[in-house]
Amino acid sequence: MSRRVIGNALIAYALNQAWGNRARTIGPDILPPVKAALADPGSEVHETAITTLLEYEEWDYQWQTSPPLIVLDTRTRRWRSERNAHNPSGLLDWEAATDLQTHLKGKDAVLLVSAAPIFGVKLIETVQKMFTLAGKPLTVDAEYWMAHSGTASAILNVFGHRGTPQHFVILSGDVHYSFVYDVELRQTAPSLSGATDDGPKIWQICSSGIKNKWPDKLIKILDRGNRWAFSPRSPLNWFTKRRGMRVIPRKPVGTPHGRRILNASGIGLVELDETGAPVDIHQVLPDGSLVSFERREAEARDD
Repeated sequence: MSRRVIGNALIAYALNQAWGNRARTIGPDILPPVKAALADPGSEVHETAITTLLEYEEWDYQWQTSPPLIVLDTRTRRWRSERNAHNPSGLLDWEAATDLQTHLKGKDAVLLVSAAPIFGVKLIETVQKMFTLAGKPLTVDAEYWMAHSGTASAILNVFGHRGTPQHFVILSGDVHYSFVYDVELRQTAPSLSGATDDGPKIWQICSSGIKNKWPDKLIKILDRGNRWAFSPRSPLNWFTKRRGMRVIPRKPVGTPHGRRILNASGIGLVELDETGAPVDIHQVLPDGSLVSFERREAEARDD
C-alpha cells in the first residue's frame, strides 16, 4: 500500500509540477506510462508506471537565466545512512553531488535552489542531532544537510572546488522561519599556478513559509540560544566547527535585539547585481511591508 501511495504522489507531482519544470525531458520520459496508468487505474500498467517513476532520476532541472538557476533534487537522490537505517539520509548522494559539480563548471555565478538550507541554524541542527542519537529523528524532522557526514563532505567539496562559481546564492525554505547568512570559504584547492585563493562567496537565503511559522516563544528561545551558544567567542563554537568557513549573520531590521531569525509568513525578495551577488534581501510580509536583512560583520564566526 505504501508503494502505491508514494507512486500515486509521484504521478501527481509529475503531471502538476515536474512536467512544467523540465518539459522537454520529463514529458517524453514519463507521460506515456502515466497516461496508460490513468486510463486503467489499479491495473498492471498502473504498477509499471509507478515502477518507472520510482526509478526515475531526472527531477532536478536548470533554467538558463542570468545567473543560471539550478534546482536540486533532494527527495529522490538521497544517500542512505550506512551505520543505521533509522538515521537521517543524506539529502544528496555522491553521484548527484558529482553531477552538480559538473553542471557548475565554468560558471561565474549561480542561483542554487535547495529545499532545506545547506547552511542552517546551528543550535536547531544540534537539537536535531541529539534526537537522532536518541533514536527519535522523526520527532524533530531531522532532515538537514549536515546530518549525513558523506553528504556534508560532498557538498562542501563542491563549494571548495577550484572550478566552482565565485558567487553562490542558495535559495531555500522548508523550515518555517527565515534567515540570511553570508558564508565565505577560505583556503580552497590550489590553482594550476600553485597559489591558493579565497573561496567563493555564498549567500544562504531562507524564506519560509507562506503560511506556517513556529510558536513565537519557542523560536525566540532557540534564536537567542543559538547566538549565545555559537557566538565568535563561545567555546562550544570551537568544538562544532565544520571546515574553513566564515559565517556572517544578517539581522532582520526592526526585530528585537539579539534576533537573527524572522518568524513571519511571507515571500523572499532578492535583487542581484550584474555579477550575481545580492544587492538587497527582503521578506515581503502579508501586509505588504518589507523586512530587510542587514549584514552584521562584528558577529562573524569561524566555522
